Amino acid sequence: MKFTLSWLKDHLETDASLAEIVERLTSIGLEVEHVDDKAGLKPFVIAKVLTAVQHPDADRLRVLTVDTGDGKAPVQVVCGAPNARAGLIGAFAAPGTYVPGIDVTLTVGKIRGVESHGMMCSERELELSDEHHGIIDLPEDAPVGTSFAAYAHLDDPVIEINLTPNRPDATSVYGIARDLAASGLGRLVGGAIMPHAGDGMCPVKVKIEAPELCPGFALRLVKGVKNGPSPKWLQQRLLAIGLRPISALVDITNYVTFDRGRPLHVFDAAKVAGNLTVRRARDGEKVQALDGREYTLTPEMCVIADEDGVESIAGIMGGEHSGCDENTSDVLIESALWDPITTARTGRTLGIITDARYRFERGVDPEFMVPGVELATKLVLDFCGGTPTEIEVVGYAGHTPKIVAFPLSEVKRLTGIEVPRDESLDILSRLGFEPQGSGDIVDVKVPSWRPDVDGKADLVEEVMRIHGVDNILAQPLGAHDAVNAKILTTLQIRTRAAKRALAVRGMMEAVTWSFIPAKHAELFGGGQAALKLANPIAADMSDMRPSLLPGLIAAAQRNADKGIGDVALFEVSGTYEGDGADQQRRVAAGVRRGTAKLDGSGRNWAGNSGPVGVFDAKADAIAALEACGAPVERLQIEAGGPAWYHPGRSGTIKLGPKTVLGTFGEFHPKTLEGLDVSGPLCGFEVFVDAVPEPKAKPTKTKPRLDLSPFQAVKRDFAFVVDRAVEAGTLVRAALAADKKLISGVSVFDVFEGASLGTAKKSIAIEVSIQPVEKTLTDEDFEALARRIVENVGKQTGGVLRG
Repeated sequence: MKFTLSWLKDHLETDASLAEIVERLTSIGLEVEHVDDKAGLKPFVIAKVLTAVQHPDADRLRVLTVDTGDGKAPVQVVCGAPNARAGLIGAFAAPGTYVPGIDVTLTVGKIRGVESHGMMCSERELELSDEHHGIIDLPEDAPVGTSFAAYAHLDDPVIEINLTPNRPDATSVYGIARDLAASGLGRLVGGAIMPHAGDGMCPVKVKIEAPELCPGFALRLVKGVKNGPSPKWLQQRLLAIGLRPISALVDITNYVTFDRGRPLHVFDAAKVAGNLTVRRARDGEKVQALDGREYTLTPEMCVIADEDGVESIAGIMGGEHSGCDENTSDVLIESALWDPITTARTGRTLGIITDARYRFERGVDPEFMVPGVELATKLVLDFCGGTPTEIEVVGYAGHTPKIVAFPLSEVKRLTGIEVPRDESLDILSRLGFEPQGSGDIVDVKVPSWRPDVDGKADLVEEVMRIHGVDNILAQPLGAHDAVNAKILTTLQIRTRAAKRALAVRGMMEAVTWSFIPAKHAELFGGGQAALKLANPIAADMSDMRPSLLPGLIAAAQRNADKGIGDVALFEVSGTYEGDGADQQRRVAAGVRRGTAKLDGSGRNWAGNSGPVGVFDAKADAIAALEACGAPVERLQIEAGGPAWYHPGRSGTIKLGPKTVLGTFGEFHPKTLEGLDVSGPLCGFEVFVDAVPEPKAKPTKTKPRLDLSPFQAVKRDFAFVVDRAVEAGTLVRAALAADKKLISGVSVFDVFEGASLGTAKKSIAIEVSIQPVEKTLTDEDFEALARRIVENVGKQTGGVLRG
């Protein structure tokens, strides 16, 4: 939101300086983004070139005598501009002046032996534009000797504030002035709008067929206008905020939009066929808008139409056919109320961003609908003449103000600062609220221009921003009862631990969107209505993600498209199973593509590494679970996973028969096709919030008494088993042979071949043996080996390989 200082002072009677106004705006929640203050241009004056002769020693230079209007003798200036000539009037900078465009402070100097006492400036040297091929050429009536900044209206600072979506009242200069006045920085003025007596009824009638999209519509005809350029002061204000002046009628609507936050539209009455109808657009209906583009409409959109078709996209942009031009003699001024959600959806669907849409989708003041027409009528009569009719008002049933019960104690409870009761009520009154009652809880009537205020917390915010957030004193953080007191929650600790563990494994952290296309959501178990957004920011962000994998896979493919095919990405964030808070999960997920294995091998002197696969994803998943505190030694791996994984190259990690801690595997070809990605891809997801809480540990550290003083020994075994036997089953069987002596079992080789017979395979394991009571003899080792072979044979049917 941009406005000039003089524009603000039309509505705010104040002696405050620019710096004070800027500081106060930020302190009351209207954060100032930028101030364009041309104060540095004050030393530049309008001067006239009296003579211009060729420089004696330079073909491209001229020696000028310049009248600066100070009553003294003309000064001599050396100038290289091609348009320098006798009689030219431009902007002059005397010695000692800082020229911002060239970052130089002028001095008296010699150029090719001729003294120069200042310079005639181009627009680029004053940072007005990039034009530098000639010096500024002003009209003949420009007053010599006066300030160039004042003449060009550059002495009026432009203030830009950053608005949050909940402040529709601050989308107008008047609304900003109201806030400043409530903060004590001045007095609010210029708010009264006198109605105009009309000459007869408006001949154009309005019919509202979609009242849910248009709660009210006001229309007035002004006959006999003469459209032309708007006054200079109005053009200057529009230019200052980045708008191009078009004509008086159009400029008036833009001015009222910014001055009062009331978007309007003007129709050339001669181009409107019959009466106007507010209705839903018909499917496939087209309209040529004022921006010169043709738009195809849908029944979800609201339009203003006459007997020939659509004349305006409601609340967003008018049609080109009925726009005003220099031949307009009768004009229809429209001021209506439009449904904010429909306006936002229509603008987003059509890709149209306008100042009108910006205000309507936030909510305009319904009570200013008719005064908006009256204000526009006054300006039309002042600038273009004409005779107005009465105002045609349709559909508007009046505004019913919200009443909010406000316990005054909430100010202290929510902010930690004591604001006296009378001050709280006075602040609300100055902002336009109407407190009613005398107890500790008062009823507050909310003004029509504040649709964002719904509850007591909103009223506390209003009190605090005017009272001053700076008045909240800094407080030290409370000390914990013990040095080692827990600060982070278990979920926060697990999130950090999982991120660190996956980063150590060579994976890069990614942050992906929580919104994904509906097609992608359906591939990963989503697509239900509860996960669809009512108002998505884009068509390809329509569903809340049921899994982190679609975003990570898409990110990996984008890297591949840029030539980085071997990439490993992870993310620890939230997924969604429904719209309730209890249906959100904290998940750690990752994908590997190409040859992005743990060791980082890819292309090297030893040859290319193989593609990533299911076991790489399994190792990542186990590492993440271990970092989260899951009991890795008790985890169970089941073959197969969700439908988006390859059925023969995936697995599910469980803790017991019911608790699923994660899934992993290579992705199904149909999943990759649906995501439009390629290449070897594997991934995993582990459910951080499903890991059981660890048991409470003793508060005092106790010495370990189970450490053995004897040397550990390792023995290798190879068993021939049926191909269907899982390695994990064999490992558990070997561990169970003697839980006291066997400290660990790991698989180091799997072999299949014709020498073993059909449907057979060999699994080789390494058994770690840790004596605890004595050094084992050969007989002890042989007895243990027999128990291992017997136990494996009994549970898996395996035999020791010869």
